[in-house]
Order: sequence, then structure tokens, then C-alpha cells
Amino acid sequence: MTGGSLGIRAGSYGSLLNIKNVIAGGGRLLHSKSFGSVRKNPIIMLSGSREKERSLPSIWYRYLGRRNFSMLLLVAFSVLFFVLGSFVVNKESNSPNVDQRIGTMSMAHYINATRNEASRILGRRNRQKGGDGNRFQASVSKGANHPCANFTFPPPPPPHLRRIGPRPCPVCYLPVDQAIASMPSSPSESPVLHNLTYVHDENPIKTEPHGGSDFGGYPSLKQRNDSFDIKESMVVHCGFVKGSKPGHQTGFDFDESDLAGLQQFHEIIVASAIFGNYDLIQQPRNISEEAKRNVPFYMFIDEETEAYMKNRSMLDSSKRVGLWRIIVIHNVPYSDARRNGKVPKLLLHRIFPNIRYSIWIDGKLQLVVDPYQILERFLWRQNANFAISRHYRRFDVFVEAEANKAAGKYDNSSIDAQVDFYRTEGLTPYSEAKLPIISDVPEGCVLIKEHIPITNLFTCLWFNEVDRFTSRDQLSFGMVRDKIMAKVNWHINMFLDCERRNFVIQAYHRDLLEHMPPPVAVIRHPPALPNIITRERNQGKKIPRHGKDRRSGSRHHHKASAGNRESNFF
Repeated sequence: MTGGSLGIRAGSYGSLLNIKNVIAGGGRLLHSKSFGSVRKNPIIMLSGSREKERSLPSIWYRYLGRRNFSMLLLVAFSVLFFVLGSFVVNKESNSPNVDQRIGTMSMAHYINATRNEASRILGRRNRQKGGDGNRFQASVSKGANHPCANFTFPPPPPPHLRRIGPRPCPVCYLPVDQAIASMPSSPSESPVLHNLTYVHDENPIKTEPHGGSDFGGYPSLKQRNDSFDIKESMVVHCGFVKGSKPGHQTGFDFDESDLAGLQQFHEIIVASAIFGNYDLIQQPRNISEEAKRNVPFYMFIDEETEAYMKNRSMLDSSKRVGLWRIIVIHNVPYSDARRNGKVPKLLLHRIFPNIRYSIWIDGKLQLVVDPYQILERFLWRQNANFAISRHYRRFDVFVEAEANKAAGKYDNSSIDAQVDFYRTEGLTPYSEAKLPIISDVPEGCVLIKEHIPITNLFTCLWFNEVDRFTSRDQLSFGMVRDKIMAKVNWHINMFLDCERRNFVIQAYHRDLLEHMPPPVAVIRHPPALPNIITRERNQGKKIPRHGKDRRSGSRHHHKASAGNRESNFF
């Protein structure tokens, strides 16, 4: 696919292309360039050297020499510049309104401010209760012996070098072989719930004036409420209510040749989807040979996207595009392509009943880190079985709803109806009372999941909310999570969004790419050569020297000094 790099927003988001040399290994950060490095023009340094001789003690100058003395001054100014920049960042990080300014912060400022604000609030709350004020942690490591236990973020860039908007930040990944070795040998324990089965109904009937679909089975409000009462064995609505098995006469149907393959056992899969011909396929990068052999990559597309790809010779009978194995969906259940995309996103455990772990990425994203490293960093190291990044700016459902309305993401009256319904169920604006939960709003384009009963239940009930209300899954995430957490001891790892941007790069949607003008070639001309003829004509002529260029000493010493300047310049 030509022009693929045009779709990567490397400039606006500071993609991994700019920090590809930021790799953590052995518990330390390896970085090819320093944030605070400053380089001065050698001409300026030489032109002012004689003034420095007059103003500084001659003993220092004679001992160090002109060049070494200039470098010493350069280092001193660099250290002073870095200290002043760090002071400004720390001063801003302590601002009480730091959460409202997350969207305009630089990478390091965003990280430190988020942690400092949560620590401050939690510390005040615990002091009121007489508890320990240092319980808040952004992540929980497996111990001090972990290679990444001492990982720290690099110093922030100076204020004038910060870029506006969300950006990636460094993440400490284990090498692939160590990440594979850290995979748990047995599934995690599912709290309370051990047996989860799903409703099957060949003729679902809508009995209440609420949303829903044949595909979802129209669960009543009573059935919905009962599904949040966590028990050891449960039967819940979870899509695919018709037909003998998912993908076979249920709506969202697969080819017969694909059904058997989806039933096979895999330790890990990576999945994505493109519906409505809305995106271009992004090929994963930096994938290890071990992952290429053992981790299948599945891309779900509808018939409209399939036709587009075939017309452009992007898809043949092998149904493979690079690493992606293409699965064509027939009889899509919804007219809205975005809502169809929620089916594989939230119901992967129904499509793949025999897998342990899955990584879901939206179709607009390009994966640039190995799946084993992602799972080790966000699940295994945290002793978690579900991970999702929190929104980089918003953490309150009511604020998120207004942002969706302002951006025209969905019908405003439907958004209001959903939020009003949640308000009657007890939804309140986010406050420090929810700590250590630090956000009710996810950035839901990446899901990292271990397929055990409690996580399968969570995504089933989350899908039921999307089926009943709007397709904006950020609005229903917090409500479903909180209802389950109120019943069982279970949590979700909500990591920093800048960490998500470290392992996926976001591209433009296809329709935007097609309307973009072609890139303009930049022609760089070589610098003009000095006028050698003029220099030859002036040879033998005495060129008068004025002002600070004068120097005591013999004529030979004078010419030698001028020759040194010319050789240094060129």
C-alpha cells in the first residue's frame, strides 16, 4: 500500500518514530539523545574568544586552553538551562487545576501531574481517616527484582520544546524472550463467578420500549439488573442469541471455511476490524519471529470493505494481507458500521471460545510493539486480567457525554437519554470519593484481556449497554465496571493513555486520506561554496584588521592565528 506513511500522525502526536530509540532494558532507560543538549555555533565561540581572555583570569585560560575553556562555559550554561526548565515543570505540576490542562501538557508533565494530583487527593483523604497517605501507585510491580522495578521517566524537556496535545511516553518492556517466560502457567482465578453460559433464543421478542436488537436478544430491564448479581453460575445475554453457535445463522456470520479455524486453541490472538470501508489496514511492526509463528492476527471486515479491497487487488483467495488473516462478515446485525465494530471488540470470547489472551486494537491503529511484551507489561506484571487506557483528558462521564454531543458523535437526544438513565441508577460526577479509581472514562481503542469468566461477563454486560443505548462505549464503561466491582473483588488496570500511544500509532481514516493533497517534495539545495576566485585575487594583499581582531605579537603569529580561524571555520 503506497503512501502509508502519510496516514501516521507522527508530527501532531510525537509518534514512536520520534522516540524509537527510547527502549528500556535491564531496568534502565536507553535514550539516544538528551532532552537538554544545546549546541552553539563555533563561529560565535571563536569570535568572542579574545574578549574572554581580557575578562577572565589568565591562569584559567592558560591552564585549560581556549577550546577547553569554551566547552566548560557551554556545559555550565547547559546545566543552568536544564535546572531552570525542571523548576518550571515542577512548579506547574503542583497547580490545583492540573487535571483540566492534561490535554496541553507535554509527555513528562502529563505523567507527573496526574500522579501528583492523585497522590495529593488520596493523601488528604487517608489523613482524614488516619491511614497511610502513600497507598496510591500508578502500577504494581511483581517485586524489586523485576528488571523494570527501577524504571523512571526521563527528565522533562525545556518549556519551549514542549508540544501541545497527547503524546507517547517511554514504557519499560522486557525483552521478548523474558516476556514469554513470564507468561502465567495457569489461568487467573475468577472471583465468585466460575461458570458462565449465554442465552440462546431463536425468536427474541422486544417486550419493552427500549433499545436493543435481534442480535442482542432484547434483554428486559429485570434481566439486565439480574445480570449484575454475580453468582457462581450465570446465564446472560451476550449477542449471538440465535443459531447453534456464534457466526452460524446468528447475524454476524462467518464463512464455513473460517468457522473451524476460529474454534482452535491459541494462547494469544491479536484482533481488529474495519467496517463500512472506513479505514486502511495498518501492518504491525517490530513483531518477533516467535509471535509471527504463534500469535495469529485476525482482521474482521464486512462485505463493503471486502469489495473495495478486491477492486484494488489488495485481497486475493488466500485472505491474507501481510500478517492479518482476513475474516469476512456476512449479515451484519446493524446499519451503523461503528456499532458492528463493537461485536468483535467486546465479544471476542464468543468468537474465539478457546483462547487465553487477546489484544484488541481499532482498525485505525498500527501495532508497533510485540504482543508478548504488551501482555507482560499491562497484565502479567500487574497481576491483572483486564487492561485499558484511560482518556488523556476527560475522566467524568457527564463531561464525556457533553464532548460527544459537541463533536456530533451521536444523536444528542440518545446521549441525554442514556446519561439520564444512568443518573437514576446512581451515577454521579467523578470525585475523589472514587479513589483509588482515577477515571470513569476510557480511551477504548485498545483492550488487553485474559479470557476468564469475570472478564467475559464484564464485556458481555458492556456490550449489552452498547446494544441497548448508544454505540459510544465510553459512556457505559464506568457504570458496568462499578456495578461488578460492587459485588466482587475485581479491578481493571487503567493505565496512562500516553503509554498506549507508545505501542500503537494512530492513523487517519481512509476518507480523510483520500481527500488529502499529495505530499510536496522538498528540494534541499547544497550550501553555496565560498568565492575561491576572489580569495585568490586577494592573496598577497594586506587586509586591514580592526577592533577586536587586532592582537599583539609578531606578524607570523598574526597570520598563523588567522589561518587557524579559517581551518576551524571550514
